[in-house]
Amino acid sequence: MSTHNRPERVGHMVQQLLAELFARGMRDPRLGLVTITGVKMSPDLREARVYWTVHGDAEQRKQTAKGLANARGYLRRACAAELKLRVTPDLHFTYDEAIDRGERIEQLIRSVHEEDRNRAAEPAPEHDE
Repeated sequence: MSTHNRPERVGHMVQQLLAELFARGMRDPRLGLVTITGVKMSPDLREARVYWTVHGDAEQRKQTAKGLANARGYLRRACAAELKLRVTPDLHFTYDEAIDRGERIEQLIRSVHEEDRNRAAEPAPEHDE
């Protein structure tokens, strides 16, 4: 039964290691405030889908994606040295859009509340009968 949980455990270890590497700082200036939001491992532990996000606009996101693509080999070697797995997983970086969707939903909710407050503040129209 523990074999089903192993990809999740290894994914968590990869996520912690990558987070530490980014927290210590990378030489590439494109890799600024990168946050690793999750890692999903394949069942055979040969591939790791690394979900990330970064603060900034679309241009910052694009530059960070390029920086991550260039740093893939270095990050994979760091994982190999630290994790000591039989096979070092191949890292695939995917931008995590969940945070953007959450911010968009929050923005829509705020605008609805603002409209409700504005309607409540307006005087009610008088009806002459």
